[in-house]
Amino acid sequence: MTTTSAPNPATPRTSRRIITISLVIIAAIIAAFFVFAALYTDFLWFDQLQFANVLTTQWLATAVMFVVGFLGMAVPLFIVIQLAYRLRPVYVRLSSQLDRYQEVIEPLRRLAMWGMPIFFGLFAGFAAAGNWETVWLWFNGGATGQIDPEFGMDTGFYLFAMPFYSILLAFVSAVILLCLIVTALVSYLYGSVRIGQGELRISKAARIQLAVLAGLYLLVQAASLWLDRYRTLVTEEDRITGAAYTGVNATIPGMAILAILAALVAILFFVTAVIGRWRFPLVATGLLIVASLVVGIGYPWVVTTFQVRPNQNSFQAEYYQRNIDGTKQAYDIANLEVTPFKAVTDAEAGQLREDAETTASIRILDPSIISPTVQQLEQFRGYYQFKETLDVDRYEIDGETQDTVVAVRELDVNRLGDSNNWNNRTAVYTHGYGLVVAAGNQRTSEGEPVFLERGIPTSGFLTESEQFEPRVYFGEDSPLYSIVGAPEGTDPVEIDYPRGEDGANETKTTFTGEGGPAIGNTFNKLLYALKFQEAEILFSDLVNADSQILYDRNPVDRVQKAAPYLELDSDAYPSVVDGRVVWIVDGYTTSSTYPYSTSVSLSDAIADSNTAAPNFAIDDINYIRNSVKATVDAYDGSVTLYAWDDEDPILKAWQNVYPSTVEPISEMSADLMSHVRYPTDLFKVQREVLGVYHVDTAGSFAQQDNRWQTPNDPRNDNQLQPPYYLSMQMPGQDSPRFSMFSTFIPSSAQGTTSRNVLMGYLAVDSDAGSTAGEKAEGYGQLNLLEIDADTTVPGPGQVQNTFNSDPAVVQQLNLLQQGESQVKYGNLLTLPVGGGLLYVQPVYVQSSEGTQLPLLQKVLVTFGDSVAFEDTLTAALDVIFGGDSGASGGDEEVEPVDPGDGTTPPDEGTTEPPSDEDARAAALADAQQALSDREAALKDGDLTAFAEADKRLTTAITELLALETAE
Repeated sequence: MTTTSAPNPATPRTSRRIITISLVIIAAIIAAFFVFAALYTDFLWFDQLQFANVLTTQWLATAVMFVVGFLGMAVPLFIVIQLAYRLRPVYVRLSSQLDRYQEVIEPLRRLAMWGMPIFFGLFAGFAAAGNWETVWLWFNGGATGQIDPEFGMDTGFYLFAMPFYSILLAFVSAVILLCLIVTALVSYLYGSVRIGQGELRISKAARIQLAVLAGLYLLVQAASLWLDRYRTLVTEEDRITGAAYTGVNATIPGMAILAILAALVAILFFVTAVIGRWRFPLVATGLLIVASLVVGIGYPWVVTTFQVRPNQNSFQAEYYQRNIDGTKQAYDIANLEVTPFKAVTDAEAGQLREDAETTASIRILDPSIISPTVQQLEQFRGYYQFKETLDVDRYEIDGETQDTVVAVRELDVNRLGDSNNWNNRTAVYTHGYGLVVAAGNQRTSEGEPVFLERGIPTSGFLTESEQFEPRVYFGEDSPLYSIVGAPEGTDPVEIDYPRGEDGANETKTTFTGEGGPAIGNTFNKLLYALKFQEAEILFSDLVNADSQILYDRNPVDRVQKAAPYLELDSDAYPSVVDGRVVWIVDGYTTSSTYPYSTSVSLSDAIADSNTAAPNFAIDDINYIRNSVKATVDAYDGSVTLYAWDDEDPILKAWQNVYPSTVEPISEMSADLMSHVRYPTDLFKVQREVLGVYHVDTAGSFAQQDNRWQTPNDPRNDNQLQPPYYLSMQMPGQDSPRFSMFSTFIPSSAQGTTSRNVLMGYLAVDSDAGSTAGEKAEGYGQLNLLEIDADTTVPGPGQVQNTFNSDPAVVQQLNLLQQGESQVKYGNLLTLPVGGGLLYVQPVYVQSSEGTQLPLLQKVLVTFGDSVAFEDTLTAALDVIFGGDSGASGGDEEVEPVDPGDGTTPPDEGTTEPPSDEDARAAALADAQQALSDREAALKDGDLTAFAEADKRLTTAITELLALETAE
């Protein structure tokens, strides 16, 4: 008879262990799936954009460098631990304290011998992975053809090789030092190193291991010291970046001597490993430390104190010149054309006759002020919005180039009110609509912009093209994500614009492009539901087989992901190119290791009254190129990168890292070429550098008696005045060119008692022409008018003070500010016309309460000592120049009216009055908007906004009743 025993029931401890292990496994699987979801959705995004190789290159490079870093640290550390333990003395008397240490450590010995290398290897792996770009640049970088004046090395060594060698030596040094410390610790714990009775005893095996490691460490320090010689060309000394007299004659030779001494001491340690005598390497190490103090610190101090300072200008002249030349090359300002300019200050009749084309295109619309006006006139619905500061562009209209102020009508889903649910903000309100274009040099009689393209649906010179696509799915304020697309024949659900046919309130559309990853299958739905933490993506019927998900829609963000090696301009601007609204983004390659080039804080140089200081991964740079022009299609989000500076060595290296991602300039269409411009941020950096480096000789640089700075904005004394674009004919040019401008005042002009006078006027040709794939001759040419010192020309701050204190101007300003009105000053423009410098500033009037609608009412103009404050620029110029300036502004035909007299002349930009049907539709739209605003204000408890919206509602209803009565 066979019997079997019943299985033993699991003990509570065993059950808890099984449950714990199960929970850990489940948690690990869930975490892994979340990681997979993030990585896979990233791949889908890049793959749809056709930049998948950018992401896979980053993944591969990061993984390779992590493995290299991990093994580079873990393997040597594991080897030295194993050697130190296995070669320990077998029979040795240990102290009672060490015995206790061993009793504690022994149970954890195996864990420690494996755990320490893994622990430090992980840290090293992550550190190495973070430096993969430096390694890949070194591997793919090449020569530049520029030679440094000290060592005769190609500057490519400093841009690519030196940063790599620096991190390599730092890594190897850290590995050897850690191995040395761990070897000493293990040897001490297991008796290979004994300290007692006033002596130090080291076993032969430990001696060899410690001496070899110490020798290797010193060899690495010797190599680092040798490399430090080259680093002196990118570090500051005296007033410059780069080795000056002390650096060349004391620091660099001293580092070479110390490198040789360190190598000799390393050899002594290797000898000690063989013969066992520690005295010689230890004494040599002490002498090395003393030598480093004498040669590395003492001798340079002596040279600086007793040779350089008493004869600074003469001793440093050669090195100042090196710095001037290196800085101009690095910031691409070596081709600066300097023109002495003796400004005329007397105004005479007809003086502007030769500058008539320039005065006719003076931009009197300030992009940073008129946004509220555009918002009120062109918003149509509360869920539309415009940027706070608009952009400047130019278009060819009827054969003539017109400077314009442009703005994209984008969505603001945060203002949907009660309609702000997942369905609406994700699948219904998906895109903005239209580009608003206003003439920069014109205004209506009421002070409003003269629109060249406007309305919903759009109308104007752009809409005349049959291929014009006004829908904006990708913009600076697009929703976080939208789900678009549907099978053919499906009823559209996306709001296209708030006006329809046959009395409908709205027109709907369906996205037909390729703008985002497909999300039609269940697996992708699940992934994106996890990514955005919204279950509706998984269960909504709005997500169909043809659905796409659009996200990361800001044009700057898209370009940054497609080209992560670029620093991007702070101002992406919209243009219509070949019938499509596109965002144009300028990309820069930068470096901080160009020899003999002065460093600039990128964020400080870019910040001004229109631009807050941006954040950069590398802020201090000493080399910059506008290497890439990028476009982002506002409809489908496609990103195209063009190699604008194909000679830039850094761009060439990155093109090797990310092949086939950048198109040659020859692929740029003629229409696109006509809209690209010289980038704002690059110009700001260059003007920052030119404040000091507009001089050519070391003598002028040394005297520091001609340093300039950008003036503060007269409207905001705590921020720099921003540069501005205008089509203007500079002295020496044969026709007006679309250019960017800025001014200089003495660098000491700080505070209320300083002299704020004009010293220089900087311009850069920003017109790339209109030939496909070819830059116009002269594009990027920097021109500097150096104001003659014998002629005092007031700076912007002084001019603004003149405007504010002129009795006639003050009297008229007081009239404009009566009641509930307030005055806003526009941008103060400086123009070299009539042989002198003309200042022009538009003046706007708006309500101080309720709806604020800045309207251009006056123009301030000054030339020399003359000041005019008139209704139009044309009239102000005539007042300044003896009743007839010989030229006119773009507002010549305007007949201004008092904004309070109740008259409403027709818009100068229209050719015929609107029809009754259009007027009724507009009034109905105004009533609906006012009603929505009133309800929102009531909900928020804002009685002021409620009253203002109620007033607009009453006005709209009255207008509707009047239209009905007229019929």
